[in-house]
Amino acid sequence: MKLFGLGVPELVIILLVVLLIFGPKQLPKLGSAIGKSVKGLRSGMKEVQEEISEDLDDEKPEVDEAVEEAPKKTVKKVVKSKESTEA
Repeated sequence: MKLFGLGVPELVIILLVVLLIFGPKQLPKLGSAIGKSVKGLRSGMKEVQEEISEDLDDEKPEVDEAVEEAPKKTVKKVVKSKESTEA
């Protein structure tokens, strides 16, 4: 099992070091604080994703129109160029 590129032995060593540094009494508080931080981070990421999605939805019609018109304009230029060289 790999988590963040770390195997089980590495995770066990990290947990033991954390236990030695903070002690068993602080672990529940530490776990709670980490959990709240992760929850806040996820919430913030979700808000950013929704905002970006809304911005993209606003711009999509303009981009679709440009994509549709670009080949037509190119064809017109090629036809004009060909007509001017033939004349």
